[in-house]
Amino acid sequence: MKKQQRTPGQASPRPARDVDLDHHEKVRSVEAVAERWLFGHRIPVLIAFLLVSVFLAFHAAQLRPMASFEKMIPARHPYIANYLAYESQLRPLNNLVRIAVENTKGDIYDPAFLETLKAVTDEVFYISGVDRGNLQSLWTSNVRWTEVTEDGMRSGSIIPQGFDGSAESLVEVRRNVVRSNRIGSLVASDHKSAAVLAPLLEVDPQTGETLDYAQLARRLETLVRDRHQSDGIHIHITGFAKIVGDLIDGIVAIAAFFALTVALTAALLYWYSRCWRGTLSTLFCCGLAVVWQLGILDLLGLGLDPYSVLVPFLTFAIGVSHAVQNINTMAAERVAGRSVFDAARATFRLLFVPGTIALVCDAVGFSTLMVIDIGVIRELAMNASIGVAVIVVTKMFLLPVIMSYAGTSPNALAHHRRRMLPENQTLSRVLARFAEPRWAAGAVACALALLGAAYVGSRDLKIGDLDPGAPELRADSRYNRDVQFFLSHYATSPDVFAVIVRTPPGECGSYPVAAKVDQLQWRLEAVEGVESSSSLFGPMKRIIAGTNGGDLRWATITRNRYISNAAHKYVPPEFSNGDCSMLPVLLFLADHKAETLARVVAAVEAFAAENNSDGVDFLLAAGNAGIEAATNTVISQAEKLMLALVYGIVALLVLWEFKSWRVTLAIMLPLFITSMLCEAIMAQLGIGVKVATLPVVALGVGIGVDYGIYIYNRLEQYLEQGLSLRDAYQETLKTTGSAVALTGVTLALGVATWTVSTIKFQADMGLLLTFMFLWNMIGAIVMIPALISLLMPHLRQPSAAAASPGPRIPQIG
Repeated sequence: MKKQQRTPGQASPRPARDVDLDHHEKVRSVEAVAERWLFGHRIPVLIAFLLVSVFLAFHAAQLRPMASFEKMIPARHPYIANYLAYESQLRPLNNLVRIAVENTKGDIYDPAFLETLKAVTDEVFYISGVDRGNLQSLWTSNVRWTEVTEDGMRSGSIIPQGFDGSAESLVEVRRNVVRSNRIGSLVASDHKSAAVLAPLLEVDPQTGETLDYAQLARRLETLVRDRHQSDGIHIHITGFAKIVGDLIDGIVAIAAFFALTVALTAALLYWYSRCWRGTLSTLFCCGLAVVWQLGILDLLGLGLDPYSVLVPFLTFAIGVSHAVQNINTMAAERVAGRSVFDAARATFRLLFVPGTIALVCDAVGFSTLMVIDIGVIRELAMNASIGVAVIVVTKMFLLPVIMSYAGTSPNALAHHRRRMLPENQTLSRVLARFAEPRWAAGAVACALALLGAAYVGSRDLKIGDLDPGAPELRADSRYNRDVQFFLSHYATSPDVFAVIVRTPPGECGSYPVAAKVDQLQWRLEAVEGVESSSSLFGPMKRIIAGTNGGDLRWATITRNRYISNAAHKYVPPEFSNGDCSMLPVLLFLADHKAETLARVVAAVEAFAAENNSDGVDFLLAAGNAGIEAATNTVISQAEKLMLALVYGIVALLVLWEFKSWRVTLAIMLPLFITSMLCEAIMAQLGIGVKVATLPVVALGVGIGVDYGIYIYNRLEQYLEQGLSLRDAYQETLKTTGSAVALTGVTLALGVATWTVSTIKFQADMGLLLTFMFLWNMIGAIVMIPALISLLMPHLRQPSAAAASPGPRIPQIG
């Protein structure tokens, strides 16, 4: 049978409607009503969009960055439930700001330095959000020294009342520091710096308002660092609040990246279309989608935390990726001879089904993140889903109406004709060969080899952080330098893992509990990554030895209840709760890497399984490292479920649209290969699966499936006309294929700019999304025709519909 031949310069056969509308009767009726309503009432539609846009723009302007420690933790995890049961006692171990005041020209026993330390302590005390009753410093009354003398037990404040800075008073302070056993926790091992420990309250007890981390971080900078740092004094600040503050400060830079993304997108769109009308219309609608998204977030009482602040980028990018198809289809319809109005209606009709399904797939990719029981990820999912919803409205309904007025410039039509000429189709002819059996087999073999290599490489993928300090920030950031200062000068690491020991009331200091806790500490200190441990019985041993002439043989736990009770009275209150039914065992870790936390959790769980009884229970977990261990557990358990949901639901949507499991496999397999390659890259680059990176795979699948849907939708239309698979795919590449390639490059370039961000997790997301956007595009263009050729060999030859040429499409000009 002869293939259909066309003369050079003749337009490709263009369908009057999307064939998928003929396959879905209910969808066809919905499209018909929407098309008739939109294009029959264009002025009222534009007025309605204007009013809604003004309203949402007002609310978008009210939106402020926000963050919450509670949203960062898996609130319903058993570890967190154990922590919340004793939150008032354990709070200082979790959301804590540590401030080190360093004397670079001497030690802390200097009158001027101690006055500076007092000023810093006072400044921090009055900062809103600080738990003032648990604030600790050498100047606070809850930090005391204890000593056994001939007259009995003596104790007092480290900085005595009446301190005047004299040589005698400085000697007394030095002696009190040594007697307090706070060297390594509140005083550096080299005695050149002293710390202020400030636990935070998530809700202000006076106002009832949630803690504003951005404002808190700014006050720490302006009232503490800027005011008190000088040539001789250096200030080092660490803690969750400071991380959030640094991330929020980076939002200004993120705005610059957004502007750069818009500029790159505008340049690429114009280069591709040669039409300022279509370019400006697209940028306007996609920018409007971002405004709507931000306005809706404010109406819902939500906000942009540092982890979801990148979502508006994705909203804009998704909008552009779909709008490119509008620009391309509109130009093709105009070249085919239709008026501006009719071309806009045809564009709406042709893209209604693939555009809707593709956007629903995007929403599915985002919404599957809801299975992860971490507040910040769930809000990210809601944020992104709102973004997709507004894209449906602005891109699907507003953009065609605007283009029905703006039209396409003559320069753009001439450029489109030139692109359709046979001499300009070298690349499409080469790529169309992947629809031939030999090329198809080679492409699939290479893809399977890549899949095998990706599987091997991804086996080293870890859950959680793989670097010390704050992996969200660069290793050389000021925050991570401050973390390194604490690690190198203090014995108590910032990474604290707390085991909760629950006992009957009044029994936390009894011998049976002491014996088991002693065994636990001995066992855990042998675990790699645990630097030291601390519990109620450390100070008790010292007090018992002190009351027995300082004889170190008495520095042990005792069976004598009277002795233990007497010693317990002099132990600082943070080592047990009020009714002596709980005591924390603190583990100071070398870091909070995923492997370190996994080893500690395994060791504690093993000990608990052996030693939990009716009277004593060893529970996990508190401390910032303990909460991170719980977070890692939740992510590890939810990751597979999330991926199964996103692939399963997206596959069902594709199956519903195209009514073929073979087509579904051809569209989904390239996405799966790209996801596996992404995981392999993460493993090789040392990027763990965590709160900041987990959404990337879901986003990549949701957005990547758009390429396959648009490509096969147009390919299906040419196949319906009777063309062979190769010819149909070549025609697809001329139009939709080129738009998909542009979309992939545009999205990749937009997020590639993130890789130079000072915020490391943004750079990581930029790198991974750049890879996924490009490889999903390449996979769709190469793998879909190859897989269709092998799975549906009957399509390789033209059908009877191609025997008689269709009517010639009128040309313009």
